[in-house]
Amino acid sequence: MTETPNAATLLISCPDRKGLVAAVTDFLYKNNGNILQLDQHVDAEESAFFMRVEWDLQNFAIPRAEINAKFGEVAAPFQMTWQLHFSTTIPRMAIFVSKQPHCLYEILSRYHEWRVEIPLVISNHADLQGIAHRFGVNFHHFPITKDDKPQVEAAQLDLLAKHRIDLVILARYMQIVSPEFIGHYPQRIINIHHSFLPAFIGAKPYHSAHARGVKLIGATSHYVTAELDAGPIIEQDVVRVDHRDTVDEMIRKGKDVEKLVLARAIRHHLLNQVLVYGNKTVIFG
Repeated sequence: MTETPNAATLLISCPDRKGLVAAVTDFLYKNNGNILQLDQHVDAEESAFFMRVEWDLQNFAIPRAEINAKFGEVAAPFQMTWQLHFSTTIPRMAIFVSKQPHCLYEILSRYHEWRVEIPLVISNHADLQGIAHRFGVNFHHFPITKDDKPQVEAAQLDLLAKHRIDLVILARYMQIVSPEFIGHYPQRIINIHHSFLPAFIGAKPYHSAHARGVKLIGATSHYVTAELDAGPIIEQDVVRVDHRDTVDEMIRKGKDVEKLVLARAIRHHLLNQVLVYGNKTVIFG
């Protein structure tokens, strides 16, 4: 991950008006901040302004602990909502899986590329334990039934808290996560699924899609909300298929696109490039 060792990033949203960029950049200039990246977007339909600015903290006049409060003085007149992130803060990520290994392999193989720690893999099956151990990551098996799901989720949340987890990845975790669980990690649970929904639902979507002669296979990665598979979308992609592809070949292509889309979504989040508004996202970078 190419990132300045000592940098700060602001993610900003507010009603659109004149002077927003000037106010932010003037704040940084007056405090000896060297801007490394700046990107902005205006949603004309919503009259909403979005901005991501990253700057070098070397020689910055405001101590790190005081930046949030000082920027608040600039933000208040513009009704800004903002997040402040520091590049030296290393997030801690947990991966939830079931039986399919492709997304887990992809994430663990990219581990060294990302500024992140992965203390544990959690699963409702024991099938992928060997993969986690191969990469030196602890594996925790939580069998789940419909009768004990609340108790199991409570135990999982305790484990996540114990390990100070910041981000949860559902890497083909074949369980519906409860609203109570989601409430502990708002906009910090990322899911991946095929993009046949809602046209082809059920346990065998590729078989149904093959029977209909689909020409595109896709994948969607999004933040998890209480509404199933309907959270703010972070990343998507597609791959073409045709009449020569068997169901098995379509499944193979689908897994390929799933793991890449999920990896890109995770990277966007770790680089603080995602700004959520409503049920949409702005992706900077």
